[in-house]
Amino acid sequence: MRPMLWENRRLKLINQLLLPNKEEWIEYSDYEDVALAIKNMIVRGAPAIGATAAFGLALAALKYRNLEKDEFLEKIDNAAKILANTRPTAVNLFWAIQRMRNLLELNKDNFTVPELVEKIVREAETIAEDDVQINKKMGAYGATLIPEGAQIYTHCNAGALATVDYGTALGVIRSAHEQNKNIHVYAGETRPYLQGSRLTTFELMKDNIPVTLVTDNMAGFLMKQGKVHCVIVGADRVAANGDVANKIGTYSLSVLAKEHNIPFYVAAPISTIDLQIDSGDEIEIEERGTEEVIKVYDTFIAPKDAVAYHPAFDVTPHQNITAIITEKGIIHKPSKETMSSFF
Repeated sequence: MRPMLWENRRLKLINQLLLPNKEEWIEYSDYEDVALAIKNMIVRGAPAIGATAAFGLALAALKYRNLEKDEFLEKIDNAAKILANTRPTAVNLFWAIQRMRNLLELNKDNFTVPELVEKIVREAETIAEDDVQINKKMGAYGATLIPEGAQIYTHCNAGALATVDYGTALGVIRSAHEQNKNIHVYAGETRPYLQGSRLTTFELMKDNIPVTLVTDNMAGFLMKQGKVHCVIVGADRVAANGDVANKIGTYSLSVLAKEHNIPFYVAAPISTIDLQIDSGDEIEIEERGTEEVIKVYDTFIAPKDAVAYHPAFDVTPHQNITAIITEKGIIHKPSKETMSSFF
């Protein structure tokens, strides 16, 4: 299922805060509301955030289409800054915004404002269209790593809801399922935001892919029992040496997988790889509000005045990663050397 639709020059987002209990679509006509949707996790997942930001800039362009060129460019630049300040870890956000800025820089002197507006809108549409094809290519590459009858563990949600469609980690799983490999998935619930239980389980059940929901602290037990043949996760940013930032809890899974000699795969488009940073130590980790830890929806699960800590992501060192799956191929044993030779 797609988390976003671009119809009649309006952006529609499915409210992921309400899934799986309610499928509610919200229509956006203003980029500032789109920025809030990203910040408040109505839309989430690195590729989806990037595409949403691109559509946010398209809405800004439509909003300011009657201005003189200098003022139009100033307004678009300001809109880009507002969108960029929503969430710090997922590099796809900045990649998409920079791609839109590059388009403007290349064309601003040779085209009128109405022409620039059309180019911006079309570029946002292209980013979204490309994402679907990228995910399907990733899925095809990744499926070659999945053996017949595999029991796969996944964390958080790296599916259609985290992208424009199809998914990264779940794209690999979907591709293996489409090849009739008789797979089964364990979905970790992914505390504290429960993307695994609310979103991944929901997606896989809709596609009739066998899935069992487990709590996060069951992963080691499953591995020790021999019930996990590989782990597949997505990524929000990949450093030049292959270190990966992903949803909090990913690092712990990688340690468990390494201890049990289980392959640990990361599925990430090229746009998620940030060659400007040498290692995961340089990745800014978003910290979110404590209320997301002490509450589930409107229900407190801890004392109201409890002290809580909520880093939204952690960093998995490249030594713990068997391979990174991209739309251009598979990077085995990621390191500074293998990453640089790939590019």
